[in-house]
Amino acid sequence: MKKTVLISAVLIMFFSMFPGLSFAQEEEQIRYYQMEPLDDSLFIQIQEALFIDPPDPKAEIIVDLRDANNQTISIKGALYPMLALSPELRARIITYPFKINLEEDIHYASVFTRVVEKIRFGKVLQPPTKTQISPTLGYINPFLQLQGGERLGVSLKQDVGLSFGIGTPYSGPLETNFFEANFHILGVKAGIFSHVDAMIEPIKEQNHNNLIFSEGFHITYTIPFGNFFEFGYLKATTEIGQAKYNSYIKETEGTIVFNDDGSVRYQARVIHNGQSFLNWEFRYPVSVLGSTRGKFYVAQYLDEWHFGFGFREMSLAGSTFDLAFDGMPTTKYRQPQYNITLLVQKIMEGWGFSAFAIGPAASISRTDSGGIGFTKIFVNLRFKLGTSF
Repeated sequence: MKKTVLISAVLIMFFSMFPGLSFAQEEEQIRYYQMEPLDDSLFIQIQEALFIDPPDPKAEIIVDLRDANNQTISIKGALYPMLALSPELRARIITYPFKINLEEDIHYASVFTRVVEKIRFGKVLQPPTKTQISPTLGYINPFLQLQGGERLGVSLKQDVGLSFGIGTPYSGPLETNFFEANFHILGVKAGIFSHVDAMIEPIKEQNHNNLIFSEGFHITYTIPFGNFFEFGYLKATTEIGQAKYNSYIKETEGTIVFNDDGSVRYQARVIHNGQSFLNWEFRYPVSVLGSTRGKFYVAQYLDEWHFGFGFREMSLAGSTFDLAFDGMPTTKYRQPQYNITLLVQKIMEGWGFSAFAIGPAASISRTDSGGIGFTKIFVNLRFKLGTSF
């Protein structure tokens, strides 16, 4: 009996603490904070109300409510009075759930814990936008990356448009001279590809895993049940002449590595002279850390397997960045290779604040000595030519 009474008393005391805790949490108000860019619609509405054109869904917005007579909102460094906004918008800003407290206490452990503490686990994984899951509109993409990644897609009218890309969708830094231009209609992509040799010329070593293209065409189709499976055909229609071929594949260019007995150990792969391939990609569009565009994928391209992910404008603790990874685990033509790209936004002022991102891109594979290491490390760039979809 005594044991039952004791347990009941402990439980009553434990549960009685919760109303006090809830009340304390409700009373605490953050008065000086940065709004994490996890609600594109609200960020655009705020900027449109202040006549900021074009609005940036990833703009840095800082709210200062400490002085009741002078409450302000700062957007990309420009200061505006809160009273310039409608009461409805002001209420949404004040009650915005994803805030970075700029008045927080910093302690000795903050250097290790601050970023983790700021992760909004409710926003780590979210569904994609309607455009990204559309089989006919999924190509629309405002991002142009200098090397590899998804194609820049421009809509002429809904499901009719154009796309352009430098490097293959799966290539790493300075890996290929591939360039493509495409026309889209109703889920069909038809295009031509050519070569820009300047993309592989800056480095004269560790090029034995490169992809070298001539010219040709490709056509793909995204099945009309969602933007998750695309298949197609690619053919190189022109032959690279012997003199040009020899200029591509030679030891001084780093594109061929010989064994001690004179046999070939590694050699760059050349796509030309009627070679043709059936390609496919299975992808799952998703938003991670508030990214405006992203996907996981598995693909076969040029008879090589690929898997990985790519995300644009991820947000973490006030920073905005792109992150992409591609793995090529096995191939009968080249050595296994793993590419990673990290591009940081918000490093410039004015229009470049959200339109430009820069960062490192690296490839890990077998080096010319036979060991595993970095074969390429280079700077990659990304431009945003419009608003997010």
